[in-house]
Amino acid sequence: MNMKKLFAFIMALTMVLSLCACGGSKISGPTTVTDMIGREVNVTPGSYQRVVCIGAGALRMYSYIGDVALLCGVEDIDNTTLSERPAMFDSVARPYTIAYGETFNTLPTCGVGGPMAQSPEAEKILACAPDIVISEFEDVAVADALQQQLGVPVITLKSGANGVFDDAFKDSMTLLGTIFGEAKKAKALVSFIEDETEEITKRTSKIEDADKPSVYICGLGNWGTTNHLMTAQNYISFEIAGIKNVVSGLEAPGIQPIEAEKFVDLGDEMDIMIIDAAAVKNILPLYAEDSTMFDTVKAWNDGEVYLQMAYNAYYTNYEIALINTWYVAKTVYPELFEDIDITAKTNEICKAFLGKEMADEIFAYPSSFGGYQKIDTDTFFG
Repeated sequence: MNMKKLFAFIMALTMVLSLCACGGSKISGPTTVTDMIGREVNVTPGSYQRVVCIGAGALRMYSYIGDVALLCGVEDIDNTTLSERPAMFDSVARPYTIAYGETFNTLPTCGVGGPMAQSPEAEKILACAPDIVISEFEDVAVADALQQQLGVPVITLKSGANGVFDDAFKDSMTLLGTIFGEAKKAKALVSFIEDETEEITKRTSKIEDADKPSVYICGLGNWGTTNHLMTAQNYISFEIAGIKNVVSGLEAPGIQPIEAEKFVDLGDEMDIMIIDAAAVKNILPLYAEDSTMFDTVKAWNDGEVYLQMAYNAYYTNYEIALINTWYVAKTVYPELFEDIDITAKTNEICKAFLGKEMADEIFAYPSSFGGYQKIDTDTFFG
């Protein structure tokens, strides 16, 4: 056994014995789990006491299920006390950092993090002495190599193309619950997501296509902030809420830009426009340069432009994505969602995911512009 593996073994054994002595979390025997990229990894559920999360979205997903008190390091992007760190998302609300930022800010670095960090930093991770690593680097070779270097389990998560609504995200929550002895918590969160999804879909299921307005979503994040031309023809929130997407005929699925000419051609069909808040900072200077860019847009001229919260900031804010789905459903079908107060729904969903109501804090971030709202375009962009 090499020194790294021996060190990891002794640390894990020490933690297990200390838990047994003090009546800590219930520990089950060793078992093999399959992570979200198909790797079989040997783990001892409930035994882990020093956790590191690496890669976009890993710490966020862990925060939904695991105990943040077990963290022994965080990426620089999630430690706001550092003078040199990736700060491109700081103006956007990331609920997991709102809930647990005070803890994150006390921890040593396990890597820089951020969109430009495309591989784990093994030496920094090793310096944190974790007994398990939760990763969002979805590459088998990378995970295997890191696990061999560290001598501790490396578990890779995945959310899938549909984010919070994807089976992969729910399976990741279940996997975290299994590993950290939080199966009941994971089951409760998955059930909550499924119940919320079913409720939204049920409310809109009887609307005939002919009675549906055409809606344009724009400003969706994809490796950075974007503008009014970044959209998706298979936007999952629209599909869950039974909303007619004005965009169709694109060659590929997923978030992508459309040509300015196509935007103009679709303008007369856009009954409602929804802008993701992260894109506003890019749209503002474009609008100042050419205020005619929305002249063809029916929704703009009719005053039917709305703001949803930014749901991509160092990968997906899963709770925000779910809240956004309620918001767009209420925006497009107000009579069917008259009973839904979006601030109360924001608090409810944040509490289910992170144990804390935080609508006021989310809406106070600079790139939230005060929260969900119908935009007065003359004053907002003028």
